[in-house]
Amino acid sequence: MPRKTKQQSRRDFLMQGLAAVPALALSGLALNASAASTARQAPPGAVIAPAAPPPQAGARQVGGLLVRAYQPSFFTQEEFAFLQAAVSRLIPKDSLGPGALEAGAAEFIDNQMQTPYGVGANWYMQGPFHPDADPLFGYQLPLTPREVYRLGIAEANAFAEKSQGKPFAELPPERQDALLALMESGEAQFSKLPSKTFFAFLLQNTREGFFSDPVHGGNRGLAGWKLIAFPGARADYMDWVERGEKYPFPPVSISGERG
Repeated sequence: MPRKTKQQSRRDFLMQGLAAVPALALSGLALNASAASTARQAPPGAVIAPAAPPPQAGARQVGGLLVRAYQPSFFTQEEFAFLQAAVSRLIPKDSLGPGALEAGAAEFIDNQMQTPYGVGANWYMQGPFHPDADPLFGYQLPLTPREVYRLGIAEANAFAEKSQGKPFAELPPERQDALLALMESGEAQFSKLPSKTFFAFLLQNTREGFFSDPVHGGNRGLAGWKLIAFPGARADYMDWVERGEKYPFPPVSISGERG
């Protein structure tokens, strides 16, 4: 059996990651932040209003994409630097195409903080909360996504300063990867929320920013859709489903943008 290349492995990994991203999100509906939160929010899969596109003053080339200058509307510059560094390691660019940073996942997350999702408007947020409860009981913290990010980024930078002598964004990629792994496993010691919970939000929202419709501020240039050959918000492509052929047309955003 042929051995998979690193590039094929990346594509396969991202395709598998889509199992955590409902199909509705790819055509424009915002997602819940964490798979574990489902039991404590109502209704599941609530629609989030499209976020405003990033400011358009100035532009630069990043990974072959035209990236507009962006001033975060919720995060501070220090927080946004963390966010950019983190998403660039969660879905890095390679020879197959742009990663989450180039596709605007950090901007997507910043935009989402200004929607009902950011304040948990559709979540059930009454106690009691039991952080050590079985994951089947869902999200168990009295923190909205805004609060999770504000506290989590501060904790992550403090943990990086203590263990590495620099904030997260200033560390080399391999050190950033190591710290993200500690957060994912819960081994990174945070005092105000579990590092594992913060990582779950960060990873899920990064995936959303890479794969959701560009009208929400991410998936710039439809980079995520082109990577996995997703056709986007086309009205109908069912006649191609059983042909056993590669779909020949580029993806299309809700706005009409074509990849």
